Amino acid sequence: MTDHVEKKGLAGVVAAESALSFIDGEAGRLSYRGYDVNALARHASYLESVYVLWYDALPSAMELAAFEGTLAAQRSLPPEGLAVLGELPADSVPMAALRTAVSALGQVDPEAEDISHEADLRKAGRLVARMPTIVAAFDRLRRGLEPVEPDGELSHAANFLYMLRGEIPTDTAVRALDTSLLLYLEHGLNASTFTARVVASTLADMHSAITAGIAALKGPLHGGANEKAMEMLLEIGSVEAVAGYLDRALAEKQKIMGFGHRVYRAEDPRAAHLRQMSEALSREAGEARWFDVSRVLEDLMLERKGLHCNVDFYCATVYYSLGLPIDLFTPLFAIGRTGGWAAHVMEQHMHNRLIRPRAEYTGELDRPWVPIDRR
Repeated sequence: MTDHVEKKGLAGVVAAESALSFIDGEAGRLSYRGYDVNALARHASYLESVYVLWYDALPSAMELAAFEGTLAAQRSLPPEGLAVLGELPADSVPMAALRTAVSALGQVDPEAEDISHEADLRKAGRLVARMPTIVAAFDRLRRGLEPVEPDGELSHAANFLYMLRGEIPTDTAVRALDTSLLLYLEHGLNASTFTARVVASTLADMHSAITAGIAALKGPLHGGANEKAMEMLLEIGSVEAVAGYLDRALAEKQKIMGFGHRVYRAEDPRAAHLRQMSEALSREAGEARWFDVSRVLEDLMLERKGLHCNVDFYCATVYYSLGLPIDLFTPLFAIGRTGGWAAHVMEQHMHNRLIRPRAEYTGELDRPWVPIDRR
């Protein structure tokens, strides 16, 4: 036994040094490479924010155009990737399909085993470019439709919606989706990012680490909160039913999805942007019911429990308003977080030390051996 203080779930334990993001949970602050997430959400795109994480600098117009063009040219899946998706059962869980496809892409990437920084950047670009293609192609295949080829003239977010539906999306829809991806991009050593870094610390390759990150995000205690939040809103159904639902749920000590956070004590800075996007999409669609239900629930939770909503709460109504299937909400989280996972993998590879924490042993000691004929 040791005499150190146990930290369950490694709460508060510093496990790595990183220059990628800064979180102040008490003040409700988040920055990527020193740039406030509010400024990025208002003025930048998802890919511009990825560039900031990977290159530690704001790109010039020419640099950003080149970066976007390079990724747009790599959106198509190799035949092996499409073949894997085509062999999956139609009722496969989308996160499991995504995990399988990314692992398969690692088998055919020409630089799969090269973990130099230059190769990592190229592989990261291919993954960021192809994650939306994987999710859109799988969704269409499971519905008995042919995948839609990527359109290199469309933005990252616009192209995803186009591949999913076969129609050019509205500017409001594109901005809402792009902002959500930006807000999901990076958030310190959360469970999936820590998992990716642990794998990278063994000097495993980019695809292995990202596959591990997807596997960790698949768990409902990390990813999936936006899906559960939307299912909850659908169960509530109307503004008039919110108070009664909350009374019953709190009396039964049920978790109200999309509220509270392990890090933030003030409002999650990402939530305000998604609240605005949810309202804008509701206005455009002429259907404000789910936004209105969300606003009433948000106010009551703050009043009764002192809990702010987190990034997943309004992301649910944003994605639902975009007409996306609920089981694609977490894959979209993964699409956004891929740029962040890749940044952590590269940071780990550049400054590597094997991550190997200890466990506090809680079992018995000095147990006598009993021969098998006397048991």
